[in-house]
Amino acid sequence: MKYIAEQLRASPEPASAPARPAVSAADCGLLLIRVTFGLLMAGHGAQKLFGMFGGDGLTATGAWLAATGYRPGKVYAVIGGGSEFLGGLGLALGLFTPLAAAAVIGVMINAMATVTAAHGLWAQDGGMEYNLCIAVVALGIAAIGPGRLALDRPFRWGKGGWREAAFALFLGGMASAIVLSL
Repeated sequence: MKYIAEQLRASPEPASAPARPAVSAADCGLLLIRVTFGLLMAGHGAQKLFGMFGGDGLTATGAWLAATGYRPGKVYAVIGGGSEFLGGLGLALGLFTPLAAAAVIGVMINAMATVTAAHGLWAQDGGMEYNLCIAVVALGIAAIGPGRLALDRPFRWGKGGWREAAFALFLGGMASAIVLSL
């Protein structure tokens, strides 16, 4: 009781202050970004893993990855497709958000390092523009947090912050470095 009384004295609410809405426009905007971005990433992973949405499927994706130097290609297709699929679902649901962001960031760093960076920045030239945008959005979601309309809301990492962003960037970067070094 003493703690509650101290907190009330420390930050009194004016009687005329409007009540904060249960769900704000920012909450809905962040949900819109997470769901759209996350489901599109999950769909991109499903193309690689399951051949859905016009994708090539695991065998063809594995063959393409083997041709670009990832051996065994099928294993890397599972890793890349799984990271996009599960990372995208995690971001869409706001579930294990920093880990989901790390999965997406790691795959995009690999895509930039092995395929798109050699072509410059702009996507029209085959460059890394698109991959960079995806990685930055994932990092931004980790930094901001998934918002109030997320499954992570009750957990510490569900609030976002510097630690969560650093975790996502570090883990994604380290996973990518390991894959690139093999």
